[in-house]
Amino acid sequence: MTHHVTSMLETYPKDLDGLDRQKLAECMTACFECAQTCTACADACLSEGMVAELTTCIRTNLDCADICATTGRILSRHTGYNADVTRAVLEACRAACKSCADECEQHAGMHEHCRICAEACRRCETACAELLASLE
Repeated sequence: MTHHVTSMLETYPKDLDGLDRQKLAECMTACFECAQTCTACADACLSEGMVAELTTCIRTNLDCADICATTGRILSRHTGYNADVTRAVLEACRAACKSCADECEQHAGMHEHCRICAEACRRCETACAELLASLE
């Protein structure tokens, strides 16, 4: 997926206002992968016999999935770029990923899908932090 994201960024006809294209591509990819992984983890949690104990995990997964997908879409648009909005959405995504990873890690020993989800969330959290640092 990063290949297509990078290819699209290379075709953008204008300057990307000093954005690090590699960090941007990595962050966009991490956001979309995390959104998919969190959605799948929530669905897997719903299939567990102990679903009542996983309600916070499910809610956190779905919130993170929505925020990551939105962040990925916002990062995909560059016309009329607003650095303040980009920073705010990256901060929100980083916070959502941290929260989801923290929650999934509590269940990772019992549920493999939670372990995988926590890893995707940590990757996205790091990618958001690295892109944020490159903006400052």
